[in-house]
Amino acid sequence: MPDGSDGKGGKGKGKGGGKGGGGRGRGQGDDRQPPPEPPPLQMAPASLTMPPMPQMPAMPQMPRGLPPMPDAGMGHLGMPTAPPGMTGPGVEDWKEGLALPPKDMRPKTEDVTATKGNDFEDYFLKRELLMGIFEAGFERPSPIQEESIPIALAGRDILARAKNGTGKTAAFVIPVLEKADASKPHIQAMILVPTRELALQTSQVCRDLGKHLGLEVMVSTGGSSLKEDILRLLNTVHIIIATPGRLLDMCEKEVASMSHCTMCCLDEADKLLSSEFQPLVEKLINYMPQERQVLLFSATFPVKVKSFKDKMMRKPYVINLMEELTLKGVTQYYAFVEEKQKVHCLNTLFSKLQINQSIIFCNSVNRVELLAKKITELGYSCFYIHAKMLQAHRNRVFHDFRNGLCRNLVSSDLFTRGIDIPSVNVVINFDFPKQAETYLHRIGRSGRFGHLGLAVNLITYDDRFSLYKVEKDLATEIKPIPASIDKALYAFGA
Repeated sequence: MPDGSDGKGGKGKGKGGGKGGGGRGRGQGDDRQPPPEPPPLQMAPASLTMPPMPQMPAMPQMPRGLPPMPDAGMGHLGMPTAPPGMTGPGVEDWKEGLALPPKDMRPKTEDVTATKGNDFEDYFLKRELLMGIFEAGFERPSPIQEESIPIALAGRDILARAKNGTGKTAAFVIPVLEKADASKPHIQAMILVPTRELALQTSQVCRDLGKHLGLEVMVSTGGSSLKEDILRLLNTVHIIIATPGRLLDMCEKEVASMSHCTMCCLDEADKLLSSEFQPLVEKLINYMPQERQVLLFSATFPVKVKSFKDKMMRKPYVINLMEELTLKGVTQYYAFVEEKQKVHCLNTLFSKLQINQSIIFCNSVNRVELLAKKITELGYSCFYIHAKMLQAHRNRVFHDFRNGLCRNLVSSDLFTRGIDIPSVNVVINFDFPKQAETYLHRIGRSGRFGHLGLAVNLITYDDRFSLYKVEKDLATEIKPIPASIDKALYAFGA
């Protein structure tokens, strides 16, 4: 083939190779430069380096078929936590702000210390009620309170028997205060007592324990102004404490309405179920709704209690803490004397004993006044009280003696029922009672709430059989009085 054809062919190849980038000849001599290499990446200054994103924890996988965990109210391992607003230092240490009375350091007997170890907080009471309980000086519930409070809160009827001075009043007052609703303007509970003095005392317990609850407590007893009671009922009353006769009178006059009253407490129930009071009590309970709760408390229960229980109560829960009838802390002595020697013997006791406060019992109203006059003539401070005194006078004597204005009180059996004066450490039966029940209530005025006390009985020749009968009926021992009585048995701080 001629040379020209080879040149053309080479040129074509060169063009094709140059254009293709891989040929020879003219393609190798192309003027165009290859594109420049990209500059290397430069790191940003350390100050502008973004922090690494934190890793979010993986959400736990809930097992299928189970409900989701609640958002509030459950803590670690599903344990309940305090509701909103109920946590923090102001709630957990709420007791620190309470005005607590000085702690009673006197020794106490098993009558009040043989408990199950419960605390008042265990009963899930209102915070305001707990505040009142602790500010009143209560530390832990006594045996009768441990037994009765949870049962009463559950709505059961209760038939409770416990010793004098072991905390029976608080055992029913605390459930009454817990169940009462201050927002409802009705009588919601009635507490019946046999004497006016006991009504005043019980009302004071209600006010002390419930002072933060906003409840209105009323006392109504015979001997006080009926007009004032009627005017008082025009305002709101939540709890009424009364003797049966006066309250029944107001119910029959349609002044007091029991249509919303669902709790009835009988304190000293054995006396309230005597022939004197039982018909009145039954009429009062019949004024209440059918759905009601009846609580009976006493140290002794006569046979009549069974008929009342069958008629007026619904399967009551029975509590009996009376393995022995007399208080463990009360030491009992007797002294044989002639009637004409009694005042001289009493004078000797006053001079020998370390008396904080004493109650001296007589069997008649006349003897009460005569003995009080004799004691005053001997140079000792003395008050007296009996059922024939004017109510205003009785109230003043009770108030002043309770507040320690006088060391000695001469009394008829009016003062044997439920009266709680903690500073009384000596009881003297100037006249020995005929009935074991009366004796039990008399000596129960000392040794209150597990403390120590002394009972001295002046026995004449005619009292011998009564002494034997009391010892037998109460299964107790009354010892002859020694020449010297150990103060550690009864004296405060001995």
